Amino acid sequence: MRIRIRLILAFVFCAASLATIAGGRPLVASAQQTSSAAAASLPFDPAVTVGTLPNGMRYYIRENHKPEKRAELRLVVNAGSVLEDEDQRGLAHMVEHMAFRGTNRFARNQISSYLESVGMRYGPDINAFTSFDETVYMITIPTDTAAIVDKGFQILSEWAHNVAFEPSQIEKERPVVIEEWRLGQGAENRMQNKWFPILFSGSQYAERLPIGLKSVLETYTPSTLRRFYDTWYRPDLMAVVAVGDFDKRQIESLIKRYLGSIPRVVDPRARALFPVPPHDSTLVSINSDKEATRSVIRLLYKQPKRFNTTTATYRQHLVEALFGSMFNDRFSEITQKPNPPFINAFASQGDLVRSAESFSLTAIVADNGIQRGLNALLTEGERVKRFGFLQSELDRAKKDLQRGIEQEYAERDKTNSGVYAESYVSAFLQSEPSTSLQYDLDAVTRLLPGITLAEVNKLAGEWMTDTNRVLATTSPDKPGIVNPSRGELLLAFDAVKGADIAAYTETSPSQQLVDRDPTGGRLISERQIKEVGITEWKLSNGVRVLLKPTDFNADQITFTSYSPGGASLLPDASYIAASAADLIPTTSGVGKFTVIDLQKFLAGKQVSVYPSIDDLSEGISGSASQRDVDTMLQLVYLYFTQPRLDTSLVNTFIGRFKGVLANRSASPEAAFSDTLQVTMAQHSVREQPVSAAILDRIDPVKSFDFYKDRFADASGFTFVFVGNFKPDSIKPLIEKWLGALPSTGRKETWRDTGIRPPTGVVQRVVKKGAEPKARTALVFTGPFEYSRQNRYYLSALAELLNIKLREALRENLGGTYGVSVNPGATRDPRPSYRFTIGFGSAPERLEALTAAALAQIDSVKRFGTTPEYLNKVKEAAFRARETAIKQNGYWLSQISTFDQSGWPLAEIPNGEKLISALTVEDLQRAAVKYLRTDNYVRVSLYPENFPAAENR
Repeated sequence: MRIRIRLILAFVFCAASLATIAGGRPLVASAQQTSSAAAASLPFDPAVTVGTLPNGMRYYIRENHKPEKRAELRLVVNAGSVLEDEDQRGLAHMVEHMAFRGTNRFARNQISSYLESVGMRYGPDINAFTSFDETVYMITIPTDTAAIVDKGFQILSEWAHNVAFEPSQIEKERPVVIEEWRLGQGAENRMQNKWFPILFSGSQYAERLPIGLKSVLETYTPSTLRRFYDTWYRPDLMAVVAVGDFDKRQIESLIKRYLGSIPRVVDPRARALFPVPPHDSTLVSINSDKEATRSVIRLLYKQPKRFNTTTATYRQHLVEALFGSMFNDRFSEITQKPNPPFINAFASQGDLVRSAESFSLTAIVADNGIQRGLNALLTEGERVKRFGFLQSELDRAKKDLQRGIEQEYAERDKTNSGVYAESYVSAFLQSEPSTSLQYDLDAVTRLLPGITLAEVNKLAGEWMTDTNRVLATTSPDKPGIVNPSRGELLLAFDAVKGADIAAYTETSPSQQLVDRDPTGGRLISERQIKEVGITEWKLSNGVRVLLKPTDFNADQITFTSYSPGGASLLPDASYIAASAADLIPTTSGVGKFTVIDLQKFLAGKQVSVYPSIDDLSEGISGSASQRDVDTMLQLVYLYFTQPRLDTSLVNTFIGRFKGVLANRSASPEAAFSDTLQVTMAQHSVREQPVSAAILDRIDPVKSFDFYKDRFADASGFTFVFVGNFKPDSIKPLIEKWLGALPSTGRKETWRDTGIRPPTGVVQRVVKKGAEPKARTALVFTGPFEYSRQNRYYLSALAELLNIKLREALRENLGGTYGVSVNPGATRDPRPSYRFTIGFGSAPERLEALTAAALAQIDSVKRFGTTPEYLNKVKEAAFRARETAIKQNGYWLSQISTFDQSGWPLAEIPNGEKLISALTVEDLQRAAVKYLRTDNYVRVSLYPENFPAAENR
């Protein structure tokens, strides 16, 4: 299964977003094996029905019941921005947008409206994307009604050959796409536009970024737009993917009915594959920007695209995954040392574009740290070239890889349909098979032991070569920062070859977490909440445990815990110590283990545990596979009883964090969010944006003392466990490790620190940035009658306004790319709500769009809404709940929320009654109550040179 391999790569090559352009895809080998086994073709997963319609369109169908009553549908077009003519730059993406604006059968936004009427949400369930090489349309549909499934395939068919391109709708969507272009403008984009042409030098890709040219977007004609659609949207370049809870024979019939009748294109234009030309010299791009917030080094070794189609390439893929895992472990270890040469560094292997891939080394460095960071990247590369990795490193990497595929296999019947759908999209576009999880498990188990250290080490010399190399640096443009010259950077490549470099060494961590088992506690009471299948235990040390066994995942047990108190218990003057307290063990380690030693010890285990101290509570959360529950609980025990303080490690982390923050003030978006934060808290010292000055005031000893105090008494803690376990089977472990936690019996709760939002209408204007873009946030607040019903009313109101504001501001006015509506309510320290509306636009349109948003709010307050919109709101809630109740995360959240709110746990399933009872009048009353236009905060961001209104 290709997507599983990609997920493993996402773990071992953890910085693809920085180091590659189009994300990691499966690697393939330059196979020179001659055995018939190695040359054998990879088998496509037999659970997938793969076929080709008479018109040339491919299809992939798989029955899958996670989630139930849902199907994931994809229309895949093997055409993207690289195929645009010069006068079409940006129009591949524009075609994608116009597909939602109307087709011959579905006029003017009816597709989105229909899908919303059956409970699907615009964005999560209704979406599309355009890249260099492809365009993919994605919809999720309910499958419990045949008519809805039928309509889903009608929609795919219409997108494939019947997009209307109505001139009036083109003119409405034109400014929306320009707003999307505007949204992407900023320092990173400006610098990327300079180094991308170097990276893709001599290639069509250098001039075909998917967002296109603003000048083209503003002036293209409908005929130019349709020319792209007519040329490239054709059956021989398309595939349909359908994965879900359905009968695959019925789905195949629908595909043939609705997609099979699309005619072939006569004498089609050839779909070219555009190469990225090789080069002998190192290409260098040095860029800086006044709004850049960090310095980044990207070192890319370009390679021709290879295809993963045989057992040999599959095996080579595993070799490369092991290489990347070990390389990144070394980078992680370096960042823990005093004064590291980079804030973070990553190795990544993956596709650049359809015709090329790359091995990349990426580092984020401090100001004036580019030369030192580059030297460090090259030194680590040279160290691996000369000495290779250690056998102990390879053994750990193999454990992680093997354990990863074992857990994927264990979850084979619980895998989400969207994961499978993405795999088959890639299979079509890459012309590579998608293997089954059974094949993956068998292949990894068979092949992994035979992979030697020598063949993994060999990759260093094959990948890090002197040819096809690109070095791109980006940094802030401000006084005091001096970038190395091209010549200085290039000298580093020759210098490292003659440098005195020592081989890597390591010590082996302890073989057990806890040296001596503690004297555990015992269960003293048990209560069953049969309505929801929850068991409540109380232990002899006062710890309370809530357990909810499920079968939603085959091999997952997740937990959280909480106790009232948190940072609120320290006075304002000591708040910094409190806010940094949970940083201490997460950077120093626990027991005998530093963080690095702990990572090594946990190789081959699926376990995660992390402590947290919030304003009003503290706790520990995490998850584990079934076989690693004992390890998970041992870590909980250690975070309570044996946290470490290593001031060197803490100070190293703080130094790296300061490097991240050094240029944050240059960002317009940071200035906007910081202003919103301090305004909402009326400049409380507890709600200040993190800065280098605040980090300088952290006293690790005081923070450590506060951490130990918060976890010195477990008697006030409640632990919630959800997952695939039997209470009786984990009872001995609960008694042993949680029963052994310290208990003093102290009685305490949180303290109200007095933070309140401002009252009345408060407006703040931030003027920062060079790009012609603006944004605003409207935040409504007030007291709240904290109940489950009122929380739902608030959520339902947000759902309604999400739809109405999108329709008004985006679809009708063409003024914004998107609107966000986020509700929230808290019980403590006093019941209150917050309702936030935000969007971006051109600076000159921001005030008019804000007025339009307020007009929509006023309309709901005065007139309510229609039954049509009420239905959309309720269906969205019904459908969301339908899938949520089969997820461990939902139950973990609901149990914790109900328990801390004092609501009966037996009432968790009653949410459907709230949804059913919702009326138009409820929404209208909620709007009147919660969206008071005499009590809100508005913060707006404008460019520096725009004559915006002043603060009020």
